[in-house]
Amino acid sequence: MEGVLTKIPEVRLGSVVCEDIMGNTQSPLVKKGTKVTRELLQVFNVFQITKAYVTGPAVPSEALDIQKAEHVPVTTLDSFAAVTPFKKRYRSAVMQFKNEFFSWEAGAKISIPTLREIMLPLINDVLHHRVRIFTLNEYSNPLEYIYNHAISTALITAVIAQKMNYSKGEVIQLALASMIADSGMAKIPKKVREKAAALTQQEFQMIKEHPRDSLLMVKDLPLVKTEMKIAIFQHHERLDGSGYPCNSSGNTITVLAHILAVADIFHAMTCERVYKKAASPFNVIEMIQKEKFGKFHIEPVQALLDCVIDVSLGASVILSNHSIGQIVFTNKNNPTRPVVKIAGFDETIDLSKSKDLYIEKILVKD
Repeated sequence: MEGVLTKIPEVRLGSVVCEDIMGNTQSPLVKKGTKVTRELLQVFNVFQITKAYVTGPAVPSEALDIQKAEHVPVTTLDSFAAVTPFKKRYRSAVMQFKNEFFSWEAGAKISIPTLREIMLPLINDVLHHRVRIFTLNEYSNPLEYIYNHAISTALITAVIAQKMNYSKGEVIQLALASMIADSGMAKIPKKVREKAAALTQQEFQMIKEHPRDSLLMVKDLPLVKTEMKIAIFQHHERLDGSGYPCNSSGNTITVLAHILAVADIFHAMTCERVYKKAASPFNVIEMIQKEKFGKFHIEPVQALLDCVIDVSLGASVILSNHSIGQIVFTNKNNPTRPVVKIAGFDETIDLSKSKDLYIEKILVKD
């Protein structure tokens, strides 16, 4: 099959890729024979593919302006995400939270009305589009992780709480509690909390004490309910006594605390940090299920797993081998491993049987 080397903005929908397209990988990013869809154009943008050998002529000149209007300029992955309205709202929230955090470093009190104003539009959005929680790690910046973490964990907490059938008011309260759960980090020297090298024992002990500082910062706030203050204090405690700061165990730790905890660890494990690479949200959920069993109350873990079922049939995904496909069947007993049809082929992959593969990311439309 012969093709013409064509600039991506000029590629006609429905044409076929004629040569394997390689990324910075050993296996093809896009395989020869793949049909060009809007989702595939989105993948080209994400991976900065500017040209491809495809069948058929380029887009007719009269249609080019229309397709260009839908086409995202090829720059970087970060700027690709930045063009969406949700990403703009998210970035604005991170910047505003960062300013609040700086004020806490200077000794200012936490303003719940200000934080509520920052978060409420994003919370309302994510509660209607729960699939967004599987893309939040793509927005995080390793050098400003702590601010991104506060916004993202608040949104993940809101979705988990909604899945657990809490009222809208309780969902918002839990999200705000999650947002300020690490507020005590403002009292830890910046050189310690942003240290890329291994922490000394003394430095690690300082980090482990931040829930106490968070509690001190929220204990006199009348707009934060007592049960939320307890959740903030306990969100690093574990059922087996391996957590901190008190090594509490069993039912002395509230379920509310573990809603915050599951959101916290899910986002932390999926994000790129100065000392580790990002991980697939679907892989992380499997790890939380297997490796963290006995550490968390089961209800928040199950609620996070149930959120995977919200990923609708037909959703476009990128697999860990860089194949592009669509979800065609979801097993409710194993939702992180659906059946995926590979784009441009009749081939389907049952991820429950292909343990070496997993969903790397979901392509979410704003």
